[in-house]
Amino acid sequence: MSRTKLFALQALVAAVALLIWHVGSTVPIGGTYLLPKFFFSTPGDVIARIWKLFAGGQIWKHLSITLTETVLAFLIGSVGGVLFGFWFARKPIVAAVFDPYVKMANALPRVVLAPIFMLWLGLGIWSKVALGVTLVFFIVFFNVYQGVKEVSSVVLANARLMGMNERQLFRHVYWPSALSWMFSSLHTSVGFALVGAVVGEYLGSAAGLGYLIHEAEGVFDVTGVFAGMVILAAFVLFIDWLVTLIENRLLVWRPQPASHA
Repeated sequence: MSRTKLFALQALVAAVALLIWHVGSTVPIGGTYLLPKFFFSTPGDVIARIWKLFAGGQIWKHLSITLTETVLAFLIGSVGGVLFGFWFARKPIVAAVFDPYVKMANALPRVVLAPIFMLWLGLGIWSKVALGVTLVFFIVFFNVYQGVKEVSSVVLANARLMGMNERQLFRHVYWPSALSWMFSSLHTSVGFALVGAVVGEYLGSAAGLGYLIHEAEGVFDVTGVFAGMVILAAFVLFIDWLVTLIENRLLVWRPQPASHA
């Protein structure tokens, strides 16, 4: 499928969803609104609110704070996940010893951790970053760990027969094997980094997109809540696009899937 056709289909899905939302919230069917405005607002009102937020300039401060928290959580969690994923995959004894503790840490509810991080790190950005790191780290860690473990034993044997040392094996065998797994996890991690930042802001902060949504929710401003959600969605798509650009740059060796009309 060509990119143009794919984009057209994606745009069509968005248009149909907006049309259903608009009709359901503005056109009574049998005397009843399927999507009452009080609970769902309308697409026009949400777009107008987003325009007002950006035109008035008040959104930029909140957006920059959430962006900073998201990027820091994403970078710290990803780097930590990659390093520990490689270490555990290359050291089976270390992995066996720490396996139950890693699983226990991953199973901890993040909502429970948020107040603890706020107690330790305060209401500034670092408590939100810490919460985001706990979400990103384990996603990247498990994917990198699995990617290194999935290296073909035949490829490893051939590489060693060719005289490769551990450093060369890392560069030419382990690292390429883990890259595909790593970037697969990074696409998911982008959303989770943002979730960590926004949840932290929602639970306790004086700025950020999570704070704006919480503030709007507190006064039953459904339009404000939906406007914040739409901005968050666009935010995630933008960061994911950047990750895709980097992925395509680093994985140039990867065979491209055949396109179908």
